[in-house]
Amino acid sequence: MYIKKIILIVALLGLVVGGFFAYNVYDAIFSPNTKFNNDEAFIYIPTDATFDEVKKTLEPLLADMASFEKVAERKGYTGNIKGGKYAIKKGMNNNDIINSLRANNIPVKVAFNNQETLKDLAGRIAGQIEADSLSLLASFEDPSFFEGNGFNEDNKLSMYLPNSYEFFWNTSADKFRDRMLAEYKRFWNEERLTKAKEMGMTPEGVVALASIVHKETAKVEERPRVAGLYLNRLKSGMLLQADPTVIYAIKKYSGNFDTVIKRVLYKDLELDSPYNTYKYAGVPPGPITMPDMSAIDAVLKPEKHEYYYMVANVEDFGYHKFAKTIAQHNRNKVQYIQWINAQKINR
Repeated sequence: MYIKKIILIVALLGLVVGGFFAYNVYDAIFSPNTKFNNDEAFIYIPTDATFDEVKKTLEPLLADMASFEKVAERKGYTGNIKGGKYAIKKGMNNNDIINSLRANNIPVKVAFNNQETLKDLAGRIAGQIEADSLSLLASFEDPSFFEGNGFNEDNKLSMYLPNSYEFFWNTSADKFRDRMLAEYKRFWNEERLTKAKEMGMTPEGVVALASIVHKETAKVEERPRVAGLYLNRLKSGMLLQADPTVIYAIKKYSGNFDTVIKRVLYKDLELDSPYNTYKYAGVPPGPITMPDMSAIDAVLKPEKHEYYYMVANVEDFGYHKFAKTIAQHNRNKVQYIQWINAQKINR
């Protein structure tokens, strides 16, 4: 009888201890373990991060780091860390947090506009994904890549189409570059390629001309008319005589793309550069900026007209006055010259 009591007491103690242990395990795994007030918080885990680095990132967000560490070890997360952007929702328990860090890498929106150099693009992208500007620039400038894909030193800027794209934050420099090539090829579908061929132009030539159209007017609705004007000049054997190409030539010659030039002077027109369309015929060897897709499509689907000249419209800023003859153009130009002189814009 005495032995039975001892066995019963031992069994009861085992149940109590087991229950206490089970409760602690359950509490560590399934009890809420966040201490921030917002609905969710985002963390960025670098590629090849250690568990200590993950803990340091999570420290401001978790109420009990010790319990998180125990659950992470139990679930095998400490040796299977994945880089990326992750969301921690308010009230999450350790189990949910670890499951999120394992499988819920959140895409980020990566956007860039009309950069004039690959260096500028690298700087812009570096602020949006894990890859730094140096690795991005090295990837962009890799000759084996751009030459292997039909580009050269002058037109390699053509491959990057300004837009907003989805990437994982931990995207590498090479993977970003490769995705841009894929987007370029997707944009140049059969219809656009056929249209360019009918015009006697390559996709790279179209992008180069589109970059001039883009620089000439920010008004999307005016771009087909501007494109039509430049195509008229090309067909007739005239020089393009586009001021934005001269500005680009000055920047490229000086190496300073931060230069602000509001007025092209007569002396600038003498700069010996293949980008100076006052001096060299045809389309420049490469784009002077990354043109919007709307500018590229404007070149592929230009407005049909007989305009050969244009000048900024000072009565409707942002737009231009178009002319069919040099006499009409000179009359339009007088008003613009008077306005720019009144503004005292000398450069």
